[in-house]
Amino acid sequence: MKPLQGIRVLAVEQYGAGPYGTMHMADLGADVIKIEPPPRPGTPAGDNARHSGPHFLGADDSQFFQTFNRSKRSVMLDIRHPDGRAVLRRLAAKADAVVNNLRGDQPGKLGITYDALSDVNARLVCGHLSGYGRSGPRADWPAYDYLLQAEAGYLDLTGDPGGGPTRMGLSIIDFMTGVTTAFAVTAALLGAFRSGKGCDVDVTLYDVAMHQLTYPAAWYVNEGHVTGRRPRSGHPSVVPCELFPTADGWIFVMCITPRFWASLCEAIGRPELTRDARFVGFPERFANRDALAGILDGEFRRAGSEEWLSRLAGKVPVARVLTMSEALDNPYFREAGGLLTMPHPARGAVQVVASPIRIDGARPGGEACRALGADTDAVLEEAGLGAMEIAGLRAQGVI
Repeated sequence: MKPLQGIRVLAVEQYGAGPYGTMHMADLGADVIKIEPPPRPGTPAGDNARHSGPHFLGADDSQFFQTFNRSKRSVMLDIRHPDGRAVLRRLAAKADAVVNNLRGDQPGKLGITYDALSDVNARLVCGHLSGYGRSGPRADWPAYDYLLQAEAGYLDLTGDPGGGPTRMGLSIIDFMTGVTTAFAVTAALLGAFRSGKGCDVDVTLYDVAMHQLTYPAAWYVNEGHVTGRRPRSGHPSVVPCELFPTADGWIFVMCITPRFWASLCEAIGRPELTRDARFVGFPERFANRDALAGILDGEFRRAGSEEWLSRLAGKVPVARVLTMSEALDNPYFREAGGLLTMPHPARGAVQVVASPIRIDGARPGGEACRALGADTDAVLEEAGLGAMEIAGLRAQGVI
């Protein structure tokens, strides 16, 4: 049994961060129902991610969309219409959580807060993922991962010294905010089941981005210490903990403990370095980091990356620097079940990266998100709407 089996989540979500969070809940067994808008003038129906290229899966679907929405059902419902909001209330009466990633000023206007829905379901948890929160001067600001990377200092911290601002290669703030929201909503559900009372849970891209500054933030606010970029993506205070060139590429070596430093010196045939006064401890190695890098560069260039991996693996923390394609083709990744294959009507099957969570040693399976609006009638019937009501809503364009 998946741990969230029996939990029903209504997801009013678009694009990346919100869908990524509820996908984790779906992976763990929750019945996640995507509430997707009907077409509007100039705007296609459904989650915008359905129309995000370059690789599409027939009409109203794409590989981008399936990356974040596996194992979800789809209901087409216009919650901006009064009748649509009335339907959402009936759905919420039988749900455990309503999660959205709308702009901060929208949940209150659309009636998807705990205050608006608690009269139909006192145990309901309302999760709000927004850029800057539901109150304050930025509540109505749109927000995206790249903007938060800029404002939270990530672009300043990333890259080689002397280079221009550089963002991280992936939308890491979107993903961390999604995971944080999934955790917060799940924790709130546990509390609601115990107390009988639900709540609002708020998580923002801004807060998560700032929270990820962690120990460099503590160093700055307590000591005024400004963490800068290090050559070769090095650690701000530990040496050697950085990239090194080999005969045919690069490896990343991390001697975070004295034992790893001693093991590295032994593996490269230079045990005397552990007795060298310049490198005897962490402060000495950091103070003489350029001299040490010159020595280690000469040693690592004597062999290729695979040779060093075989010599160091299990003794010293080490990894080859791979391209993304090499990482995805890595036999270790494939043999560990890193890819999930899902049947899909447009091409027989589509592959996505599998859940990183294992339950009793196994990754949860999954299936492609249902076609846009495919579950509308079934979900509305589950909420108690009759055939005439459903037909009327469809005639008005509400579903």
